[in-house]
Amino acid sequence: MNTTFQQIASLVLRCCLAMVLSAFACAPAFAQLDRVYTLNSSTAISGQIQNVTKSGVTIKSGGNTQDIAADQIKKILFEGDPAPLTNGREFALDGQYDQALPLLTSLDPTSLKREIVQADAIYYRILSQGELALAGKGDKKAAAAGALAFVGKFSDSWHFYSAAKLLGDLALATDSYDAAMKYYGSLRSAPSVESKIQSVYLTGLALLKKGELDAASIEFDKVAGLSVQSVEAARLQKLAKAGKAMAMAKIGKTKEGIELVKTLITDLNATDVEVAAAIYNAQGANYEAAGDLEGAVMAYLHTHLMFSSDPRMHAEALAKLAQLWPQVGKPERAAEAKQELQQRYPGLAG
Repeated sequence: MNTTFQQIASLVLRCCLAMVLSAFACAPAFAQLDRVYTLNSSTAISGQIQNVTKSGVTIKSGGNTQDIAADQIKKILFEGDPAPLTNGREFALDGQYDQALPLLTSLDPTSLKREIVQADAIYYRILSQGELALAGKGDKKAAAAGALAFVGKFSDSWHFYSAAKLLGDLALATDSYDAAMKYYGSLRSAPSVESKIQSVYLTGLALLKKGELDAASIEFDKVAGLSVQSVEAARLQKLAKAGKAMAMAKIGKTKEGIELVKTLITDLNATDVEVAAAIYNAQGANYEAAGDLEGAVMAYLHTHLMFSSDPRMHAEALAKLAQLWPQVGKPERAAEAKQELQQRYPGLAG
């Protein structure tokens, strides 16, 4: 009697187990859990990314789908991200490219099953390579080749326009002005108004570096004359006005250039290092062109002492200080500036 009861109980248990296993076998596989972080929220949108284009991503969360524009995305985390990608991405987003690059280089993208994750890993690697090269700590041409390969292979990546800007920056840094304008021009196809404005500003910057000062001023004026609706667009206007002031220095309109810079300084946001450094470098250029070498030194010292976390602007200021210090009777300070330029930005010290 007891044995029979045990046999029946065992049979029932086996049947129940078989039913559970069968249910799991027939159920659909669990979806990947992706997390999209936007610029204006600290809370992630969780779900499964359904579609990716250069304009943004579509994510399905529960029974709803949501389109998120590329320029609104801070980062995307993917389920199962390997540690080198997770950590390398964070370092890159924080601007710590020298720490990001070894991690991202150690990762084989082909080991990642999803194409969107492969694109993410390669993008942050080429971003780190490019930014280090722009800071004089890497090969600009090699970095440009990597970025060009990225946009060729992942032309529908939501990182596309960021990679295009990086290509423009690298082209500009190697004096390939027409190529820079081509890459910057592609930003006009981006969906956001801010990207279109940035395209015009950067085109003006390339024309300025090329020496086409009137054409550069026209582009800067286009941006400065806009009625803007966002903080980023207003920021681009300040950069454009700093660019216009730099053009004024080069064509000898130093009185107008100095006055324009003064208006920018009265509304200076000291936390925006790139804008602040661009303004003071423009002031330095105008004072130098006007023959006020001490005024130029003081302007470039603002960038050197207060806004040195922007490598390109800081390197420009150091190079100018190395030239100007002997002219105001302080050659020993010139040696210090040259030494710091060589140590911090070796590829920009030539």
